[in-house]
Amino acid sequence: MKKTLILLCAIILSVTLRAQYDARSIQLENRIYEEGIRSVTLSTGHLQDHPVITLSTGELYLDFDDLVETSRYVKYTLIHCTHDWKPSDLNPIEYIEGYIEDDISTYDYSFNTIEHYMQYHLTIPNDNMRPTKSGNYVLFVYDDTPDHPLLTRRFMVREDEQAGVTGSVHSSSVVADRFTHQEVDFVVNSGPYIVRNPAMNLHAAIQQNGRWDNAILGLTYRSGFPGEYSFDYDDGRNTFPGGAEFRTFDTRTLRSNGDRIISITFDHRQNHAYVLEDEARPFGAYESRNTLNGGSYYHNIDMQNPFSEDYVYTHFTLKSPFPFDQGDVYVFGQLTDWNILPEAKLHYNEQYQFWETDFLLKQGLHNYQYVHVPHGTHTIDPSYIEGNHYETHNDYTVYIYFREDGGTYDRLIGVWYSQP
Repeated sequence: MKKTLILLCAIILSVTLRAQYDARSIQLENRIYEEGIRSVTLSTGHLQDHPVITLSTGELYLDFDDLVETSRYVKYTLIHCTHDWKPSDLNPIEYIEGYIEDDISTYDYSFNTIEHYMQYHLTIPNDNMRPTKSGNYVLFVYDDTPDHPLLTRRFMVREDEQAGVTGSVHSSSVVADRFTHQEVDFVVNSGPYIVRNPAMNLHAAIQQNGRWDNAILGLTYRSGFPGEYSFDYDDGRNTFPGGAEFRTFDTRTLRSNGDRIISITFDHRQNHAYVLEDEARPFGAYESRNTLNGGSYYHNIDMQNPFSEDYVYTHFTLKSPFPFDQGDVYVFGQLTDWNILPEAKLHYNEQYQFWETDFLLKQGLHNYQYVHVPHGTHTIDPSYIEGNHYETHNDYTVYIYFREDGGTYDRLIGVWYSQP
């Protein structure tokens, strides 16, 4: 009787949660919903990794800062998704072992910083909640109820037994894109998974530099025979603009100028860092450099204490020989959560004839680029300012999904990482 009552309560709670986040139209993507939430990371604890674990091994660590000095009752749940990031048909009690929702009760206060914040911590899986199905997931964090979302993060859970995936990255097979785009070809050996209808039940996704806004989803195989399926196209559907190597700057110290920082000041009780002036380079030659492929590494080398990274108003300037009258220009990268942020939009300075912006960023080593968004669209175009080069060192990840005949969800059976 007691078990039945617990199960009934869990079903009611899961239905209520689903109705609430459906009603709020929560975006099943990486997004921050409140201005005070900053510097979100979800990783396995290694620099430049991807939030992927297996059903039986691995942990993901969520960290985020809350700059708003207010009392919150922070909770989270997991949302299972299809291969193309839509809500799956599974009920939460079918893919979660433990509680359907739980508290995030572990946090620390910043130490000796000008900008005070609380940093929250969560490990997935944990004793209270564990995913039991492979596939795509969204970690949904909210303040007390799902009506007050704080953030969403995508992550993946792979089957313990992996299908074989071999791939390669090279210049595009499309002649017109040969010197500007990169093609990702791969072959899937299904191994222990019997795929009877690959055209319907086998899908692939390709991700560049950990981004989801330009990811290629829902690819189906081009050719093959039972057990081996080729995703080698020559029509451009598996190609990405090569882009350019990311720009970089270093604010890990505020006692001296780091890499590409020309000045550090303290004004009106705020730290300010000024990045070396940039120039638009859409037609420039390829320039090789080692980067984090758009990533950010938060660190303060001046203090040994944890949680001592301060927030700095970081100033950017861009010179361009051509106007931006067809759209808007933004600073872009992990430092903007791979999203277009209003505060990262550049504005023209008539007096000095350059484009500029400044916004609050946590101390660390940062990569970034400038992207152009044409008026009336949501298209993010780095090539308008940065150019495209097939030689650029980009990081690619391939995900392989399989739904059995009569199955109710997409299983993640294989993951392949390129070596940039």
